[in-house]
Amino acid sequence: MHKHVEWDDPGERGVLRYYANHPDDYRPPQRGSILSASYRGFTVRVKVAARVESTSIGEVVALIADDNGRRQQAAGDLTLGDTVRLPDAFRALEPRHPEESDESEEPEDPQD
Repeated sequence: MHKHVEWDDPGERGVLRYYANHPDDYRPPQRGSILSASYRGFTVRVKVAARVESTSIGEVVALIADDNGRRQQAAGDLTLGDTVRLPDAFRALEPRHPEESDESEEPEDPQD
């Protein structure tokens, strides 16, 4: 069973809106495709398992905070691994996420 999601309106970042001006470049999603949508300030990546008309059904494989680019396990009541339905009308081009600093790196030595 899939989880019902109230996707955010993609507005200017809508995939269908973009391809309305670039119809020759459009390829419909297929099994294995990774699609993006917006949900409560997060970019959600969905791996397509099936298609029904103009809706993709698949697993949430990433939740990325739009404000800092960090990946999270959950956003609201949506979590990694959930099966969701993503209508083409809600697919979105991904925003440029701020670069997340890698805290595991050692600081550079100013004498180098």
